[in-house]
Amino acid sequence: MTHGFDKDYWEQHWHQAHADTAGGAAPNPYLVRETAGLAPGTALDAGCGAGSEAIWLASRGWRVVAADISAEVLARAAQRADGGGPSEPVRWVEADLTAWDPGTRFDLVTTHYAHPAMPQLAFYERISAWVAPGGTLLIVGHLHTPDGTGHGDHPPAEASVTLADITARLDLSHWEITTAEEHVRTVTAPGGRTVALHDVVVRATRGD
Repeated sequence: MTHGFDKDYWEQHWHQAHADTAGGAAPNPYLVRETAGLAPGTALDAGCGAGSEAIWLASRGWRVVAADISAEVLARAAQRADGGGPSEPVRWVEADLTAWDPGTRFDLVTTHYAHPAMPQLAFYERISAWVAPGGTLLIVGHLHTPDGTGHGDHPPAEASVTLADITARLDLSHWEITTAEEHVRTVTAPGGRTVALHDVVVRATRGD
């Protein structure tokens, strides 16, 4: 099945999502690990979803812009942020990431499993242009696997990539790749089921 990943798709997705998906979830563990040594600055969470990563970054002193196409999930995320009181307020932006231009560059641009209505690698290339000189790009995505058919717990094939796909898009004359890894981790899904996630993690620093 081919997914459109347009606004209607994501509004329906978040409307149907279990309450746990849009409430108190921990931030992505790769974000926590990969930003541990970075000095807080400006950050963009591209395709922020329920906002766990944006809120976590703000609580560590980052000045965060969190962008997503779904008005419903942004409203939930903003409500959660107001209740949690991060040290820096998050700026929530309803935006189609295939067309939106932030008008600035950031010390950190990160994305976690975001799938806009454009080819996945083109999306990663697009957001990489928003990293400031000396800044960090952190991509956490679905690793393409032979059984990535889009059925059950597998992401659709068009939403998954290989590690080599991503690193090949980063011009090494402009980027230093510091993390390029594939992982399998187990998470608890709504209803208590355990699900294996096949992840690809790339962190790169833009040269001055």
